[in-house]
Amino acid sequence: MKKKVLLSLLLTTLVLLTISIPDLLAQPVVAPPPPVGGGGPPCWPPPCVPIDGGISLLFAAGLALGGRKLIKSSKKQAL
Repeated sequence: MKKKVLLSLLLTTLVLLTISIPDLLAQPVVAPPPPVGGGGPPCWPPPCVPIDGGISLLFAAGLALGGRKLIKSSKKQAL
């Protein structure tokens, strides 16, 4: 039984690696050179960093995990 599980895990890993290899070998996108004479920032207002989407979800997940750990810890101390 253990051999079957190990074989299926190995085959699954092999298939996933085979599928993902073309993505790993992709060439990076080359940005066009900046215009001559300096030019301004490519977007306005200048700090053009999209922070809101992923960071807020990551922060919420960290709060939820921290709260769960805190509750578990307080339950262990009460026993």
